[in-house]
Amino acid sequence: MPNLLKSTASEIESRIFTIRGLQVMLDRDLAELYQVEVKALNQAVKRNIGRFPPDFYFQLTKNEFDGLALKSQIVTSKGRDGIRKMPYAFTEQGVSTGYGMIVKMKQINICIITVLSIILYVVSHQNPTR
Repeated sequence: MPNLLKSTASEIESRIFTIRGLQVMLDRDLAELYQVEVKALNQAVKRNIGRFPPDFYFQLTKNEFDGLALKSQIVTSKGRDGIRKMPYAFTEQGVSTGYGMIVKMKQINICIITVLSIILYVVSHQNPTR
C-alpha cells in the first residue's frame, strides 16, 4: 500500500469512535473529509432525512460528548456548557449515504455553474440584429 494511502487510512481510523456500541465518525470529521462545512453537511442531512434512518446517524448526548477521549480537539461554539449543539455521529451506512449525497450536491452545483456560464457566454457574444 502506498505511503499516502496508508497515512490517509490511519488518519481516518483515528477519527472513528465507538459510541452506543457502534463504530461512528463525527459530523466535523466527515465534513472535513467531504470538504464541506459542518453546517452544510448537517443541513443536507436534514433536507434528506428520509435517507438517514436512526441507525445511520444520531446526535450525541452531553454524557456521550463528555466521554469522548478527544473532546479537547473538538471545536465548540460558545453556548450552554460551551457547546451550541451536540455533534452528530454517523455509522458506516450514514457515512456512505452522506458521501453519495454530497457528491450529488457538488455535481448539481457544477451543472448549474456550467449552464449559467454557457448562458452568459451566449448572451455576451450575440450579435443584435436590427
